[in-house]
Amino acid sequence: MAYGHRVNRRHLEFVCGVLAVGLVAGVAGGATTVLLHSIQHLTYHYSFGSLLEGVTGSSPVRRAVGPMIGGALAGAGWWWLRRRSPVPSLTEVIARPGPMPRLTMSIDAGLQVLLVGTGASLGREGAPRQFAAALGDWATSIFAPPGCRSSLTERDREILLACAAGAGLAAVYSVPVGGALFALQILLRTWNLRAAGTALITSSLAVAVAAPVTHDETVLHWPDASLSALLTGLAVVLTPLMLGVGLGFNGLMAYARHRGPAPTWRLIPAIAGAGLLVGICSHHWPELPGNGKSVLTVSLNSGLTVASAGAILLLKPLLTAVFLRAGAVGGMLTPALATGAALGSAVALSINALTPVHVSVPAVSLACATGVLAITQGTPLWAAIFVWELARPPWWLLVVFLAAAFAAHFLGGLLARFRSREAQVATLSKPESATTEGG
Repeated sequence: MAYGHRVNRRHLEFVCGVLAVGLVAGVAGGATTVLLHSIQHLTYHYSFGSLLEGVTGSSPVRRAVGPMIGGALAGAGWWWLRRRSPVPSLTEVIARPGPMPRLTMSIDAGLQVLLVGTGASLGREGAPRQFAAALGDWATSIFAPPGCRSSLTERDREILLACAAGAGLAAVYSVPVGGALFALQILLRTWNLRAAGTALITSSLAVAVAAPVTHDETVLHWPDASLSALLTGLAVVLTPLMLGVGLGFNGLMAYARHRGPAPTWRLIPAIAGAGLLVGICSHHWPELPGNGKSVLTVSLNSGLTVASAGAILLLKPLLTAVFLRAGAVGGMLTPALATGAALGSAVALSINALTPVHVSVPAVSLACATGVLAITQGTPLWAAIFVWELARPPWWLLVVFLAAAFAAHFLGGLLARFRSREAQVATLSKPESATTEGG
């Protein structure tokens, strides 16, 4: 009887936790979006429109000084925060048992919003994921009866926190399926029915709650469905380029993180210097500040030239790495997305200029963005659905995105196996060489 009571209580707490996580994740997504827009407005003294318009509409001095001041303030905040206690990664917090450092994670998320809002070349999706997980951890803890421990197991807690993070991502970009797949494929790495249902419910709830703040209508011109075979073939042909860009992006970010500074006062001038650099670059390429959404929007509207797309393809990952090397923290999804979109724009514009064939710049940009994202995250299905939900193109373009993502992932797997075999051969040949030399 007591065992049945505990089981029923656990299920009731879990259901309440699912609903609470979806609601608070939507609040987290909406709150971080409002805060981001407010900081952008304060930095660039412009309307609450897109960051690209805010950058181009402000004075040259504000464009250079704004990111520098934001970097200095964020650096000071991280110096203070990291001296008090280490800030664990979100995946580490979700996987380990025990209470989450909610206040530390929330402050860290706020500093990320401050930095991205003032123009850092980082993604804004990291902050709502952290904030949603912190709020989700708090919300699920209030359902236990007074004086009693929660009936939720460690696995229940892991599922709810991962789904909270995925729902925070979903709320910011209005991608319910993408948010659910992020929780399942990247954080939990499972297709368990309980986890899948939780992820879909929490992400859908979060998108609905945050919709009044995050809803975005983008009018784009898409190609006719008759070109689907041509675009699918082109996406597969461009797979080696996507793989190279994705691997280069991952390698550069790993190098920058590994060489990040210690939590000392040097964080302030380092991150401020990175902000000044991106501010200066924005005089020539106003798409660089922020989290990559503006680059994606411009490429989809054919607002880039071949030269500017090539410059952004090189500068976007470099500037993102500069911020990581300086000690900043932020999302990597949208910088990778913007890098892939710049690659696709450069290729499509080159084809249109040099050949009689005309291809859709938005479609090729998104296909390359999908392939690059599939390499950087290692999840082709999530990459294709996330990009498709984000841009809201016709349904048949999802086939093109799936082809790009899985082809890039497959080619990456072949390359990894080839390198592994080479390493094994090199390891086996060393003793033979040593024996020969010794004889």
